[in-house]
Formats: sequence, C-alpha cells, structure tokens
Amino acid sequence: MKIKTLLIVSALAAAFVAPEYAMAKPKPKPEKPDLSKNKEDAKEGKERPEIDREKIKERLKAAFDKRKKNHKDAKRKGQKVLQKGRAFGKLVRDDEKVKELRDSFNAAAKEHHSQVKDLHKQLKDASDEDKEGLREQMKNLRKDWFENMKGNREEVRERIKDIREEFKNKRDEVIDANKEEGAEAGE
Repeated sequence: MKIKTLLIVSALAAAFVAPEYAMAKPKPKPEKPDLSKNKEDAKEGKERPEIDREKIKERLKAAFDKRKKNHKDAKRKGQKVLQKGRAFGKLVRDDEKVKELRDSFNAAAKEHHSQVKDLHKQLKDASDEDKEGLREQMKNLRKDWFENMKGNREEVRERIKDIREEFKNKRDEVIDANKEEGAEAGE
C-alpha cells in the first residue's frame, strides 16, 4: 500500500513539474556595458583604455628594422656549419672525381631501372613456369645493385678522406717546427 501511494504521488509531482520543463527558456544574457568614449554613462566605471597609435607604430617600425638587420646579417654570414666533419661539403661537391663517381652512379641507376622495368613487363606476360626464372633474375639484379651501391659509397668515402687529408689543419706541426727553429736560432 505504501509503495502504491508513493508511486502515485511521484507520478503526480512529475506531471505538475513537466510543463515547467517544457516551457523553460534559457536565462537572458545580461547586457554588456557600453565602454565607448561617446557614452558618458558607462556602467560600473569601466572605460576603454586609450590606444596610442603613434607608440604602436614606433614599436612596429623598431621590430621591422631589427628583423631586417638580422636578416641582412644572416645573409652576409652565410649558413653556419655546426656539425663536426661537415665543413668539407663544398669541397666534396666541387671535386672532379666525386662528380665523375656521381655521374657514373646515376647512369648505372638508370640502366638498372630500365632492366627492372623490362623484367616487370616480361613477368606480367609470362607463364607460371617462366615467372620463377624472371623472379630469380630480379633477385640477382637487386643483389648486384646493392653491391654496386656499396662499392660506389666506398669510393666516395675514400675520396672524402683524401680531401680531408689534403686540407687538414697542420697548425700544431707548424708551431712545433717554429719552436724548434726558435730554440736553435736562440742558441
């Protein structure tokens, strides 16, 4: 009996409250105070801060000048090489033997690419028995290509070592030689 009464009372309460939820509207937003200079009746004493346009122009001009100066300095100084062992880039790029190695490698790459393309075309049109032989040829081509790449890399490394040795800083040897000559001359 008590549960039945409780259910009836809760159903009646829900029925009376439901129309209020259905008719509920969001609260209206409060009006923002007018902060313009023209209105004397700004609310709560807040006023829009004054903007000094001349000051802003000066700051922007100083920032642009600073950036322009830094940009010119960076252009003049050039790119800094910060990593150890990377200072020989231009010497290596301009070296005749390295250029020849690069050109020969590019020619070999084009030749290899054309051979692989031909094998792919043959593979597409071949029967099942012929496909195995073509796949073996492709595997052998790939192995040969990797060997050629390693050989080319080794040749380039050797040439770079030669260039480094050629342009090595021999400052310590010169200083030691000068000390010895100075000691002999002073005797």
